[in-house]
Amino acid sequence: MTGPKIRIYKDLPAMSRAAAQAIVEIASNALESRGRFVLALSGGSTPLALFSLLAQPPFRDRLLWGQIHFFWADERCVPPDHPESNYGQAQRALFDQVPLPPENVHRIQGELKPARAAEEYVHVLQEFGEADHAWPRFDCVLLGLGADGHTASLFPAVYNPTEQISPAIAVTASYQGRPAQRVTLTPLAFNSARHVLFLVSGQEKAGALAAVLSGSDDPFRWPAQRIHPTDGTVVWIVDEAAATTLQKDPNGLQDR
Repeated sequence: MTGPKIRIYKDLPAMSRAAAQAIVEIASNALESRGRFVLALSGGSTPLALFSLLAQPPFRDRLLWGQIHFFWADERCVPPDHPESNYGQAQRALFDQVPLPPENVHRIQGELKPARAAEEYVHVLQEFGEADHAWPRFDCVLLGLGADGHTASLFPAVYNPTEQISPAIAVTASYQGRPAQRVTLTPLAFNSARHVLFLVSGQEKAGALAAVLSGSDDPFRWPAQRIHPTDGTVVWIVDEAAATTLQKDPNGLQDR
């Protein structure tokens, strides 16, 4: 693995276009090499602009939708038609707009109890296991970063030892003043990926971004620091607002 690359763009639209281009290129290489493209999505507001771009020309026409398989980095334990469902968000913004076979969508069953949903998702992942992994080696994983440093549903000061042996776990944590019942992929799955793209937008993320990338090594406090693929790349695609502190960093981390 090479060190992470940080690419800074003016705003969310610009970074979303860069992410869409990266996905098209990764997909092309995956299809040429392995005949399929396996992508794990994240929820939240930041990737919505990316989903909309992928659903429109020219990016829509450059992807072979019948050979793309979608998974999720995490999911809230709500029904798929709930406004907070990560699957529902992707369905409305992307899947309903493109010729994607329904069987290529491998969602987390958020309507189940967290432990059961995690167990069922592990079974789904096992169906796509390859080589020495009992889960798919994702061609690309999309991740975000919370202002508190969480990524996917790996939260600060919350550690489940099961994440060392299972590709997916149930999570209960307090987030934004309310309990969070979720299912998340674990670093086992993330760190076997070929490519990880972090999308980070907004001034409120600046402190967390700087701490994760150039602060002290504290993965318990900053869970995004647990993501370091053993044989893959990590690219941070961020806007200028989120990179405010990084731009003052003398270590020269950014790669515009």
